Amino acid sequence: MVEMKKIAFIGSGVMGGPMAGHLMEAGHSLTVYTRTREKAEALVGKGAKWASSPSEAADGADVIMTMVGYPHDVEEVYFGEQGIFRTVRSGAILIDFTTSSPKLAVRIAEEAGSKGCMAIDAPVSGGDVGARNATLSIMCGGPEEAFREILPLLEAVGQNIVHHGPAGSGQHVKMSNQVVIATSMIGVCESLAYAVKAGLDPERVLKSISAGAAGSWTLSNLAPRMLKGNFEPGFYIKHFLKDLRIALDESNAMGLELPGVALAERMYSALAETGSEDEGTQALYKLYQ
Repeated sequence: MVEMKKIAFIGSGVMGGPMAGHLMEAGHSLTVYTRTREKAEALVGKGAKWASSPSEAADGADVIMTMVGYPHDVEEVYFGEQGIFRTVRSGAILIDFTTSSPKLAVRIAEEAGSKGCMAIDAPVSGGDVGARNATLSIMCGGPEEAFREILPLLEAVGQNIVHHGPAGSGQHVKMSNQVVIATSMIGVCESLAYAVKAGLDPERVLKSISAGAAGSWTLSNLAPRMLKGNFEPGFYIKHFLKDLRIALDESNAMGLELPGVALAERMYSALAETGSEDEGTQALYKLYQ
């Protein structure tokens, strides 16, 4: 039987909202905080308690989960004047689902340890569809003891859940994930552009190539959105650019060149400059139309 937990969930946007909802459906007590309260109204309407700050949400919680936008947001909710570390109790477990810097994950883990807590960096992949369907892939770094304890909670929001090593490991795995997405997104866009230019029916082309060696999550889930002109965000371009820049910074520090990621970063930067930063990553197709 899964032990019910008192959970603080900070960040209830496109991803965090559905994830928090699944935890409530599993029977856990939830206190939520997000900068824009309206984004949490659905959760509050279902019985979640509203907190006015991360520190208020964290006060007395068994588990504190964060799902925010950027590394500077992560830093603020953990270390800020109204941050989690102001009130976190000894013995609590911190889980950051945000895709962030591996170095920041290590810093959070060290501070958590100094307060008698444990921290897990647990970035996710699967986009809005995975969040809604509780099928996210979750990549974890941190103490194995903490991972084992919070695994039932992670199973409420995801399916492919793997522990990779010490603090920061989950973030490094997520960077590997984003490297694949960056280059495959370019491939999918160019494939569709080629099919259209050749006078083919792109829907039929998708039917043929999705089941073959070219098949991928991006091809099956985002290519149909591209063809319909649906660029609503499952994952924001502005957040993907943040990820690509983290990957480039980390790879440069390791002496590794990633020309495919560098190209994707330039292309997405150009797209963002046209006003598309709040659209989904599939909007890259616009550059080919």
